[in-house]
Amino acid sequence: MPSLTTIISTAISLRSPHLGRATHALILKTTPICPLPLVLTNHLVNMYSKLDLIALATLLLSLSPIRSVVTWTSLIAGSLHSGHAASALAQFRSMIRDSVRPNDFTYPCALKASGELKWIVTGRMVHGMAVRMGFVRDVFVGCSVFDMYEKVGWRDDARKVFDEMPERNVATWNAWICNAVSDGRCGDAVSGFAEFLGSGGGGKGNSITYCGVLNACSDLGSLRLGRQLHGFLIKSGDAGDVSVANGLIDFYGKCEDVRCSEMVFGAIGERNNVSWCSMVAAYQQNGEEEEACLLFLRAREGGIVLSEYMLSSVLSACAGLAVLELGRSVHAVAEKACVMGNVFVGSALVDMYGKCGSLHDAEQAFYGMPEWNLVSWNSMLSGYAHLGRADMALSLFDEMTSGNHDVKPNYVTLICVLTACSRGGSVKAGMDIFESMRGSFGIEPVSGHYACVVDMLGRAGMVDKAYDFILKMSIVPSVSVWGALLAASRLYGKPQLGTIAAHKLFELDPQDSGNHVLYSNMFAASGRWVEANIIRSNMKNQDIKKGTGYSWIAYKSEIHVFQAKDSSHERNTEIQAMLVKLRREVEAAGYSPKTNLSLYDLEEEERESEIWSHSEKIALAFGLIILPHGTPIRITKNLRICLDCHDAIKIISSSVGREIISIVGEYGGTRGVLCSPVLCDEKAVSGAHGAESPSKYDAAFAQNQGWQCSQIPRGGHIAEARNAENVPAVVGALEAVSYQRLRCPACEIAHHLILIALLV
Repeated sequence: MPSLTTIISTAISLRSPHLGRATHALILKTTPICPLPLVLTNHLVNMYSKLDLIALATLLLSLSPIRSVVTWTSLIAGSLHSGHAASALAQFRSMIRDSVRPNDFTYPCALKASGELKWIVTGRMVHGMAVRMGFVRDVFVGCSVFDMYEKVGWRDDARKVFDEMPERNVATWNAWICNAVSDGRCGDAVSGFAEFLGSGGGGKGNSITYCGVLNACSDLGSLRLGRQLHGFLIKSGDAGDVSVANGLIDFYGKCEDVRCSEMVFGAIGERNNVSWCSMVAAYQQNGEEEEACLLFLRAREGGIVLSEYMLSSVLSACAGLAVLELGRSVHAVAEKACVMGNVFVGSALVDMYGKCGSLHDAEQAFYGMPEWNLVSWNSMLSGYAHLGRADMALSLFDEMTSGNHDVKPNYVTLICVLTACSRGGSVKAGMDIFESMRGSFGIEPVSGHYACVVDMLGRAGMVDKAYDFILKMSIVPSVSVWGALLAASRLYGKPQLGTIAAHKLFELDPQDSGNHVLYSNMFAASGRWVEANIIRSNMKNQDIKKGTGYSWIAYKSEIHVFQAKDSSHERNTEIQAMLVKLRREVEAAGYSPKTNLSLYDLEEEERESEIWSHSEKIALAFGLIILPHGTPIRITKNLRICLDCHDAIKIISSSVGREIISIVGEYGGTRGVLCSPVLCDEKAVSGAHGAESPSKYDAAFAQNQGWQCSQIPRGGHIAEARNAENVPAVVGALEAVSYQRLRCPACEIAHHLILIALLV
């Protein structure tokens, strides 16, 4: 039978107050001695304080006639462990009043509490006591003093304490390295590690040492330096430590070398929760959202405990995929795991629903959070920006900056607000916010803010004013700035300004297909076919390929994918009949096709037919056939929806009484754009949806990498999940699929269905 102290330790490790109280009751029942032996009292005080039952621990200590330094230290350490630093210092003060002298375990606790609270006066008093009592020369106390000064920002005093230490152990150097990284002094952290290897402790670090240095390397963006450390770890035999391996996964992920992260992850013998978490995050950070979801499924199958960090990473991956059903499934998993109170999970959930076009769910998630941080506010603002709801974004921004919330906007906040103003047509409000950035918020405009303003002016038709704004910029215009001007020039027929913007783009990024396609489409829209054909010919000569446009709809565990002029779907006859019916209805409602958006030099009638063969219209027709009335129709695209499709879908939405939401996915780094014609602000239409070209120039979120694939499936559903219960078999089959880093959406979508089916 285990001893009573063993059961108490088990209750602490399981974080089970019920087991702890039951053990206490058993002790009272089976121990005739009153009061309890001091050893048992110390264990019980330690248990209650570490289980965050501070009141019970304090009561037990007060009822004990004998209170040793161990009893007090147990209470102080337990309070600090439970996140009650102020209570720990109050208990330290009561200990001194009780005439109990602190020992070399008590001082580090008090110093750590002072550092966490940044109470420098209290910290210096504890330091003075340690000096008077002769404990400051103890290596652990000295390390705690150094750490306290670092955390409160007194670097000179920290360095003085460090230099005067008679002995430095690994913990001392760990404190030096980790504090330097936390303070943004990554170069000092690396230098300290080099000094440690040379003289400070024989050069044998531990997992904390190596992970701290890896964090410094990733913050510096030095892949070469981190690889050197990896080689050192292999030679020293420390690379096999699971904590060190987790640090390597995180390092390579942050340095955009996810293949090395995979290699390290695959070599770990016994992975822990952090291993899975780090690998999921590495995939998500590098735009490989499907792999992140697949690994999440494997982790669940393996019985891995789901942490807040893993769930927030998976939700971010769902947002990148713009797959609402998958996100809802992860939401349900988070509810079951009882982590919805975590601010990071809540913020990721708001972001996911916002990017998937479910504004109501995003608001419910936001206002259901117990607390908000800056990321929470930015996520909700981003959701409004995606849908072009400038009024709601400005209202939320006013609430955020009203002074009733302990949060200040950062540069991302203002990008979200400016994007909302751009897509919502609120030019005056957007310009007022931009001009007040420095004075009201102390934020210096960066390229993203300037791009938002150019995009906002361009969408509103003020293309000349947008160009004048660029000429007056205080920084060198970036790709996103010139791209926004090119998109506006194409939309409003300004070929001269468009040519200026295009030439600047060719200088900055000559291989981006979106620049060439948008430039060509600008001339095609104005009927200048000679210039358009010359640009296309130049693209062919330079081997620059335009990505194929796809639209897809999810229905009953199947993903149905379409491209322009697609006739390969098994229900193509019904789709074509529906298109004819829709065409008659919208023309009767006054719709006139924008044949100038046709990208080919055709006769008028042929142009109209070409316009009606766009992938989004085909997907919409299919959605109207299969989805029951009352169900929103969500059409996801890898490229922008064209202006004609936007206008036609808006009329169709009113005609059939259905909510239709168009979502531009985030594949390859392209940030999503939403449009619901039921809610769409007419002022946003003019610029929100340009030609069917990569959405790199949606100003606030610019970075399109394009798609490359030699085998692109056409039409129909391309994946099914018939064996969702056999998770290892399905996941194994998916992992066996060979793919490129950059691949077309049709190749990626084959995974979506199984991901959804496995989580539901």
